[in-house]
Amino acid sequence: MTFRYDFAPTPFGDALVVFSDDGIVRFDLSEAVDPSVPWLLEAVSARLHDTPVPDPGAADELAHLLDDYFAGSPVAFDEHVRFDWRLVDGFHRTALQTIAAIPWGETMSYGEVAVVAGSPGAARAVGTACRITPFSIIVPVHRVVRSDGSPGQYGAYPEHKRYLLDLERA
Repeated sequence: MTFRYDFAPTPFGDALVVFSDDGIVRFDLSEAVDPSVPWLLEAVSARLHDTPVPDPGAADELAHLLDDYFAGSPVAFDEHVRFDWRLVDGFHRTALQTIAAIPWGETMSYGEVAVVAGSPGAARAVGTACRITPFSIIVPVHRVVRSDGSPGQYGAYPEHKRYLLDLERA
């Protein structure tokens, strides 16, 4: 198995995209530090037990999809790219796969996702899955909201969640 990486631009900064032979392993949208800083790749390498190698241009197709998405086109990323789910397992994977199916412009509560994922009462575990997702934006965890319809958090950037929800409602 080989792992490669590239960067894809977003309005929030460049995202690190790590690929395996099976698909996208990680889409890391972290503004905490410039994604080119080695610690980010080191953290991914530790999880993969291998070091991804640079592959300029590998994220070009995804970058075009992201351009369309941020221009307001309803892109279902899971219909265009393959995901390699190796960094998430168990109920968290099931929850994220359920979230991947939430259509553009729609939302579900954490509790609703838990029910559809087969574990009623596991709303907090859905929240954890959203927090630890290796696929920010391209698995639309921003479409998961509180039971009262309010957005809730989005890591350290709740304004990003509001931006994404507003983009999809426009």
